[in-house]
Amino acid sequence: MRLQFRNLAKLVVLTCFCWLPQVELQIMNPESKPARALDATLQGYAYRAFVHPRTGIPFDGSVPPNLTGIEILAMRLRSGSLFHRGVQTFKHFTIPVGLREQPYVERLVLVYQNLGNWSTTYYSLPGYMYLAPVLGLLAYNGSDLSASNLPELDLWASEETIRINFGEISPIPDGSVAKCAWFDLHGLVNFTDLVSGNVCLTTEQGHFSVVVESPVPPMTSPPAPDEARPESTSSRKNNDDAKVWGIFGSVCGGIALLAVLALVTVWAWRYKKRKRMRELERAADAGEALPMTRVGSMRTPFALATRTMPNLETDFSL
Repeated sequence: MRLQFRNLAKLVVLTCFCWLPQVELQIMNPESKPARALDATLQGYAYRAFVHPRTGIPFDGSVPPNLTGIEILAMRLRSGSLFHRGVQTFKHFTIPVGLREQPYVERLVLVYQNLGNWSTTYYSLPGYMYLAPVLGLLAYNGSDLSASNLPELDLWASEETIRINFGEISPIPDGSVAKCAWFDLHGLVNFTDLVSGNVCLTTEQGHFSVVVESPVPPMTSPPAPDEARPESTSSRKNNDDAKVWGIFGSVCGGIALLAVLALVTVWAWRYKKRKRMRELERAADAGEALPMTRVGSMRTPFALATRTMPNLETDFSL
């Protein structure tokens, strides 16, 4: 019964939060995995700050030299006390009453992150410009303060929203509208409107910042096409001369082509005639040869004798 009430309260708060103006969702960039590895690293270093742990007291943590510029803070709380009293000030966060976690733990640790100049490295947001550093609020099981690589608890506000006061932010460019950017733990970015100039609202844990769309560089006008440029007198004259020489060359080429075709035709006709004459001569040479004699100024073949002598038929009968 208690679990059903928690789920119902969470559903009601999330539904109300969805009515905040201008909410947009987009897929987070591939750098979300390095960001999750960073959360695990900072959790381990934040727990090292509990040398003499006291409930409800924030402790500053130290980061390794390769992450210089990142600020972390850890505070251990009882779940019941957090739900009934909240936390008035936890750095930039104001945590209201009614904060719940899943799964339920008797003690939990809130870890605050200020990524500073590492914000764009781990949370690159193409098309947007940061006006404030990325701030993180994550909850972990506080039963073992020597543990590392702990998974985050599912933390949400069941009655009022969590406020993030960024304080002084960079100036907003003219004509731009600043927005709250919430990076959740599932790889999504949620955009909402600012409240009171530099305050963002949320119902869940994650990483938060103030962004503005990057100005689009002005478009340069394309050069005028060549056809639109006025031509000079010399250029027009050169174009006319080129056209005349083009026509002249086409005519001369046509005449030359016709002459070549005529010569080829005459040569083919003569070649065919000579070939026919040679065929006739070969046919004549293949026949019976006759002796030649001269008749006047001409030479002509003649027969030596007749093949059949004529028989004279004389009737001697009386």
